[in-house]
Amino acid sequence: MIRLDPATASSSAPPSIPAWAITSAGAPSDGDAAFRAGAALGVLDTVARAQPSWSGAWRQRLALNCAAPSMRLAGRAEDAVALRDAWYLRPACADPGPAGAVLGAWRQLAVQPPAASADRLEKIVDQLGLHWDGAALADLSTEVEEVAGSQRPAPFAAAAIATRILAMRPDSELLAWWLADLVLAQSLRWPRPLPLLMAQAFGPAFRGEAGGKRIRPGEKGFERAVCAALAQAAADACRLAAELSRRAEKLLAVAPKLRAKGAGDVVQRLLEDDAVSGSLTTKNLSRFAARRLFERLQQLEAVRELSGRTTFRLFGL
Repeated sequence: MIRLDPATASSSAPPSIPAWAITSAGAPSDGDAAFRAGAALGVLDTVARAQPSWSGAWRQRLALNCAAPSMRLAGRAEDAVALRDAWYLRPACADPGPAGAVLGAWRQLAVQPPAASADRLEKIVDQLGLHWDGAALADLSTEVEEVAGSQRPAPFAAAAIATRILAMRPDSELLAWWLADLVLAQSLRWPRPLPLLMAQAFGPAFRGEAGGKRIRPGEKGFERAVCAALAQAAADACRLAAELSRRAEKLLAVAPKLRAKGAGDVVQRLLEDDAVSGSLTTKNLSRFAARRLFERLQQLEAVRELSGRTTFRLFGL
C-alpha cells in the first residue's frame, strides 16, 4: 500500500484570473494593457511560487504548450502529440531529434533557476537549432543581466530582451521568446521561469488587426502586445493549474488503494512530469506490471491516456 505525506497530498485550488483582465480584442490603451498584465501576473505569482504536488506536471505541460508553436516558428510540422512521442518514446539517454531537442529547451527553462550564463546559453541555442559563437553568447549573457536588472516593469523587460535578440540576430526569434520568459521570471523574482509567451506568439495578442500581420519583437505595438499576451498566458496557466490540481487530487485519493510494487514511483512520476510511458520499467516494476497498473488507474479515472493509441501508450494527469 502507498502511504502519502498529508502535507503533500493536500492542496488548495489555484486562483483564477479575473475576467476583466482578459480581452480577445486587445486593450484600449498601452496603460490599460500594462495594468491588465500586472493584475494577471499578480494572480499567477501565487502559483509560480507554490510547490503543490502537481507543480512538475504543470510546468512540463506549459513547456509542451510552448514547444508546439515553436515548431511552426522553426518551419517544422510536429504537433504536441509528435513532440511527446519524440521525448518519451526514445531509448534512455538517446537523442530526441531536432523537434525533441526544442521541447527539451522549454523543459529545461521550466525547471532551472532563471539564470543565463554563457555556458547555459550555449546549450540552449544548440537545442533550438541555432548557431552563436562563444563571444556573442558571453555578450548575450551580459545583455540579459542588464535588461533583467534595469528596474523596468516585468512585461516591458521581457519585451526588451526579445527586441534586442532580434536586432542582434533576426534568425533567432525562438531564442528571443525563450529568453523573454526567463527575463520575466528574473524581474518577478520567481524561483523558476514559466514557459508562457511562445504559446501566445501566433495568437490574437500579436495581431494588430483581425487577420493582420503578426507583430514580431521590435515592431510597433510589440510592448502592448506582450502585455496582452501575458494576461492571456497567465489565465491559461491558471486554468491548467486548476485542472491538474483536480486530477492530482483524484490520483492521490486512489493512490493508497494501489498495491502493485513500485506504484508509488509511478504516482510520483505522474505528478512530476507531463507524461509517463505505459511500458515504464523500474527496479520494482516490470513492463507487464506497469501495463496492469495503468489499466487500473484508468478504471479509477485517475489518469488519462494521451497518445490516442492502443500501443506505445503515454499517460498523464
